[in-house]
Amino acid sequence: MTFLLNVLLMVIGGFMLHYWWQSGEFKNRALDLATQHCQQLGLQLLDQSMVIRGYWPVRRVSGRWLIRRTYQFEFTSTGHQRYRGNLVLMGFIPDSIELEAYQIPD
Repeated sequence: MTFLLNVLLMVIGGFMLHYWWQSGEFKNRALDLATQHCQQLGLQLLDQSMVIRGYWPVRRVSGRWLIRRTYQFEFTSTGHQRYRGNLVLMGFIPDSIELEAYQIPD
């Protein structure tokens, strides 16, 4: 019985370690995508940080299950005002990027 409990704890620990390791990869992917999007629009990503706002399991049309992660970031268009943006990843693929209405510099 003790042996099975130890194996179960090791498996659970392995899943937790794997999840923690993968979370960093997803966050880096989201940061890269937000940086590219901001550069394309002539905006500046602030603080180089992404904050996870939620994750949910979703089922694709193909029947495959994925984790939908929503990240929040801040950007500026003028250097004076902060605006928020949201980025959604479906698995490792970007689903959407939404930006608050922002002031276009002169």
